[in-house]
Parts: sequence; C-alpha cells; structure tokens
Amino acid sequence: MQILWLKEIGSTQSHLKELIKAKKIEPPFAVIADIQIDGIGSRENRWSSLEGNLFLSFAIELKNLPKDLKLESASIYFAYILKTALNDFNSEVWIKWPNDFYVKDKKIGGMITNIVDNVLICGVGLNLVTQPEGFAKLDVEVSREDLVQKYFEKIEKKISWKQVFSKYQLEFDKNKNFFTHNKSLRIPLEDVTLQSDGSIVRNGERIYSLR
Repeated sequence: MQILWLKEIGSTQSHLKELIKAKKIEPPFAVIADIQIDGIGSRENRWSSLEGNLFLSFAIELKNLPKDLKLESASIYFAYILKTALNDFNSEVWIKWPNDFYVKDKKIGGMITNIVDNVLICGVGLNLVTQPEGFAKLDVEVSREDLVQKYFEKIEKKISWKQVFSKYQLEFDKNKNFFTHNKSLRIPLEDVTLQSDGSIVRNGERIYSLR
C-alpha cells in the first residue's frame, strides 16, 4: 500500500476520489492527513477534525477484494479488520452495526465505503488522542504509524468474509442497546437478526449497511 501523508486536507476521501478519477494514482493507495477540515461521515454528516486523530482513506481495486465479500458489507469487513488491529494493541473497541467504532457505550470513530471506477474507497475517522463533545477516544495509546502499518498488513492477507463474519457475529449482542439508521428512520438493534451476508432483518425487512 503506497501512502500519501498530508499536513492538512479538506477530506482524505474526496482527495483520493479525485486522484483516482484523474488517474494520477493506482490502487492500492492511501491518503492520511494530520488535520482534516471537511471530513465526511455516515449519512452525509461531517466528522470533526482534531489534530492527532486518524484521518485515513484507502483504495483497493474490486478484483483484489476477497471473493466472498459482498460490497454491501464492505464497511463491516474493513471496520472489523481495523478492530482486530486495535485489539492487538489491547484496545477493547467493538463495532456497532454497521460501521461505527465504540469503546463501551461511546462512539470513537467510523468507516464509510464508496465505489469509483471499479475501485473501493474506504474512509476512516478515529479518535486516537482527543474527541469532540459527546464522543470518546481510544482506550489505549498507539501511534498512527504503528496502527496503519498493522492494519494494512492484515488487509493484505485478504482474509475471507466468512472468517471475519464468524468472529463478528459472536460480538453482535453488544448492539442490543443501540440504534442504527435506515432511510432516515431510527432502527433499534435489540430486535434485529444478523444475516450471514452482514445484513440485518427487522420485521421481515432486510437492511444492508450501504455505507
């Protein structure tokens, strides 16, 4: 994974999209910024930028993804792999369906995915050292460099979706006291059923993350 480190950028994700569309880079490629002044979150929310935290976007060609990975659940897949990297540093972070990083009952970050020209772009915001009001930060100390290196090493192993899901589903009960959103609706996660493709079913309706 080639990495472009920047001091400041509007959005690592938007910048990476522009580089791909202009054919200025070839995946796998990542952009990391010290400061991100216009970060993109789920449902078109903005992700607050505080220096020292992780602002990362990376691109992987679709043909190089695990063969059994459904694109609708790519955010779960790559979020969970980052979770395992954080666990290696003794963090107790967990994934709230489908794409949020939590420590105990507070959000510390999130992941979103997009597709541009047969390339999957994953954007990550993670509170490593400080947090906005109402959020939390990582429960251990780890440098961005060490974390990113371990994360990309795990990604390069191309672990199957089946392997990731088998571990993810064991922790899914942690979601029961939380909510997610679908089509502007607030969905309680206490009465949903997790499916093997990463989707959830509530009242007979199947919901994919689509993030």
